[in-house]
Amino acid sequence: MGGADTTDRSGGHRAYIGSFTSGGGRGVTTAAVDPSTGALTPLTATAALPDPSYLALARDTGVLYAVSETGQGAVGAFRPTAEGLAPLGAAVRVGGAGPTHLSLAGGRLLTANYTSGSVSSLPLAADGSPAGPASVLAHSGAGPDAERQEAPHAHQVLPDPTGRWVLSVDLGTDSVRVCAPDPATGALRVHAEAGLRAGTGPRHLAFHPSGEVLYVLHELEPQLTVCRWTAASGQLEPVVEVPVAPGGLPGGVRAYPSAIVASPDGRFLWAAVRGTDTLVTFSLTAGPEEPQLTDTVECGGRWPRDLAADPSGRRLYAANERSGDVTWFEVDPLTGHPRRAGSVAVPAATCVVLD
Repeated sequence: MGGADTTDRSGGHRAYIGSFTSGGGRGVTTAAVDPSTGALTPLTATAALPDPSYLALARDTGVLYAVSETGQGAVGAFRPTAEGLAPLGAAVRVGGAGPTHLSLAGGRLLTANYTSGSVSSLPLAADGSPAGPASVLAHSGAGPDAERQEAPHAHQVLPDPTGRWVLSVDLGTDSVRVCAPDPATGALRVHAEAGLRAGTGPRHLAFHPSGEVLYVLHELEPQLTVCRWTAASGQLEPVVEVPVAPGGLPGGVRAYPSAIVASPDGRFLWAAVRGTDTLVTFSLTAGPEEPQLTDTVECGGRWPRDLAADPSGRRLYAANERSGDVTWFEVDPLTGHPRRAGSVAVPAATCVVLD
């Protein structure tokens, strides 16, 4: 990974765990990953950046990026070393408030700014550190939920598998925007916008490994929208909605889906659901456009804000924010069923990234 030291002293790999420092978190925790069991052992932590709630790892350079989900909105970069995470310069403002997600595309760093309802694009210096000023694309619109959709709320931004397009999902406007980056400046412009059912509050999305199907997970209603993706024209076509949680939940419990992951082999889809505190498994054996809910298990904690799969797809990791832990699961290769295998305390955990 570009000369970075990505293995711990025991010869295994590393996991990086984000958290809310404002909620008692330690910032970004580096943990050793046991290669045989997947167990996590925290090694070091850095609170150099406030509220690093979401992380992204550059596979080519080994640089780790983190948002600072604050009113001023910033990003920071770190170089993993044997001693921990070494900051690459000072944090850089993103020109938006409350960034909740970031990704890398075309040599630039992208952030989805929830509070201000915008998406930012920042250049990267030669050492991988972000630089300013950010180019900002403001979303517009609103939804029928007066409390949660009074304005745009961009929740995720990431490139499509071809790298030609950038997609941003907006909980406030019930839509996914397809953007074309300017090849010279990296600035984003809207190419198309796919409207989803009003009031559902789309939050996160994931591509099927084929690159031809996109799954959109909704937060305000426990639904999954399956979309057909045509990279040649940059068009997104909603096909069908699939429930993520059963109706009639007991005691007035509400389900708030948070994160979605497709298995590397394209056979399964997993979603984390807050409120019910569960992980849901969908089988894709009938085809990528026909997910079938086959299994629901407890997430091992409370309020699973993020869900990650290891590169092999054999294990899942849930970051449980309110119980302050990360739980890992062994995945049955035939059914996709996650079996709880262990957990580790990480206060206010919000995100897990594995190298």
